[in-house]
Amino acid sequence: MSKAIVLDSGVLGMLTNPKTSSDDCEKCKIWFRSLRSSGYKMMLPEIADYEVRRELIRAGKSAGIMRLNEFKNFAIYLPITTEVMLLAAELWAEARRLGRPTADPKALDGDVILAAQARLVATVGNEVVVATTNVRHLSLFVDAREWQLIK
Repeated sequence: MSKAIVLDSGVLGMLTNPKTSSDDCEKCKIWFRSLRSSGYKMMLPEIADYEVRRELIRAGKSAGIMRLNEFKNFAIYLPITTEVMLLAAELWAEARRLGRPTADPKALDGDVILAAQARLVATVGNEVVVATTNVRHLSLFVDAREWQLIK
């Protein structure tokens, strides 16, 4: 069984941040390199790319967009598919039925899309952990941990 780390947008933002002056960003980059060299599959969900990219575009940060594009060389890209969206809809409805919504009812809710992507990675024989900066919403659906706690 392979070990896979699915990155959320908060972690992706730290990994692609060009400024190394941020202590957390630098620690996150060291963490990423160490897990990658230890044989973990590092996975980049399309929804996380979207959430980071839209802000870079809004802010006119072309260097950040270039770093985000280059990051795809270091991680397995997980595209959004029909299968992902069908599972995400089920997760969204399940959270609502349990009285534990993860976003406004009219929001797209990227957390359930990311959780669906992680769950589908697990169905093909991977042990999957979502590396995040916000465990609360994602842990409803998948094994989600603060990135610093994943060894």
